[in-house]
Amino acid sequence: MISFSQYRHQWTCNIRADLLSGLVVALALIPEAIAFSIIAGVDPKVGLYASFSIAMIIAITGGRPGMISAATAATAVLMGTLVKDHGLQYLLAATVLAGLLQIGAGFLRLGYVMRFVSRSVMTGFVNALAILIFMAQLPELDPSRVPVLTYALVAAGLAIIYLFPRITRVIPSPLVTIVALTLLTFAFGWDVRTVGDMGELPDTLPVFLIPDIPLTLDTLRIIFPYSVAVAVVGLLESLMTQQIVDDLTDTSSDRNQECIGQGIANAATGFIGSMAGCAMIGQSIINVKSGGRGRLSTFAAGTFLLFMVVVLGDVVGRIPMAALVSIMIMVSIGTFSWSSIKNLKEHPRSSSVVMLATVFFVVYTHNLAIGVLVGVLLSGIFFAGKIAQIFRVTTSISPDGRHRTYKIEGQLFFASVEDFMKAFDFKEAPEKVTIDVTRAHIWDVSSIAALDMAVLKFRREGAEVDILGMNEASETIVDKLAIHDQPGAMEKLLGH
Repeated sequence: MISFSQYRHQWTCNIRADLLSGLVVALALIPEAIAFSIIAGVDPKVGLYASFSIAMIIAITGGRPGMISAATAATAVLMGTLVKDHGLQYLLAATVLAGLLQIGAGFLRLGYVMRFVSRSVMTGFVNALAILIFMAQLPELDPSRVPVLTYALVAAGLAIIYLFPRITRVIPSPLVTIVALTLLTFAFGWDVRTVGDMGELPDTLPVFLIPDIPLTLDTLRIIFPYSVAVAVVGLLESLMTQQIVDDLTDTSSDRNQECIGQGIANAATGFIGSMAGCAMIGQSIINVKSGGRGRLSTFAAGTFLLFMVVVLGDVVGRIPMAALVSIMIMVSIGTFSWSSIKNLKEHPRSSSVVMLATVFFVVYTHNLAIGVLVGVLLSGIFFAGKIAQIFRVTTSISPDGRHRTYKIEGQLFFASVEDFMKAFDFKEAPEKVTIDVTRAHIWDVSSIAALDMAVLKFRREGAEVDILGMNEASETIVDKLAIHDQPGAMEKLLGH
């Protein structure tokens, strides 16, 4: 837990830049919130209210200052079937339950699972998101849907984004892009797609309501699978985005607090008629690159979003989509790890395979959880293979041929038990066999079963067997689970 002075500093350390970056993020959130509402099959105001609510609450309760959380495609896509089959009220209930599950994950300190996500998976995750962000802009660049003028506006927007910082960095260049392109299209009356074309903006504040559903086990059976999926995917994307923002800002943050904060934000959001959300890597990078660092930037994004859609809806509706497309293209370019392409030749092949597999499955399924899960599983398999390769067994026999010693070196676990068993000559039948594990470590039930089998086979051939040099951790698990000294041990092993 951070101290009150640290928490206060996170609010006041960067006020001007946080307010300006929050304004930029709020403008970028509007079309995406509307699009995500459509994905989930609900009214646009559901996504807009969710983005406002989640951003403001996570600014207070989250563990990563400067990270933007709102309605996202990753969670919206999971809710579509629930809305279609059971309606909006069940979505609200599932959102509340997902939030409660995330709070529980935070108190159980499950944020530590991020340590099992390798750098290769993180790079693949970032690259896949960059590709998805760019792909999401393609409908706004479809020549059958937009006029040719759109391409000129997007090019102009990108020019402003990359060239304006050479003049001054006092005002974020994405904000200048939005203002400049909006004034141009308004002044010349250009007929291009605008934010207002995405859907109707709400004109009232959200109200507190309790989901109108029966409180029965049947209801729980309906919403529980969706809530679990939303909770897991939301936390996964949030924690990985948190790591990226940590790296970008060269600071550290509290993962378990972020889990709790995400849960509180989602649970509260469900009570104002809105859908679940999580951290957004695109908007978080916009925030960071626009100068946002503190909690105020996230809070300002939510506040400005609500103010703009409710009070300034007519003005916001005239913002050309080309301005927001140019910003998101900038985000996709800045997000992609271009050095990872060069590193494909330099890094170990296994690392490159993990990175490419993560990218492929995230882009192919549009499901971050599946892609990251594949990457983590491959990382684990490759790691186990490497550890198994440094395992070896050497043997020596006494001059009289009556005492055989096997020295085990390395990690004895499920991937090395086959080599462990092949190293023994059970038909030799010396009077005594010593298995020296001084330079080894026994890890799991597979290795214990292999040790049991080796001891029992030697004893069956009439040899006396000693196990020497076991370290304390190995001895603990062996004493608890080994059965080679129990009656009928061989039958038990063969029975399984």
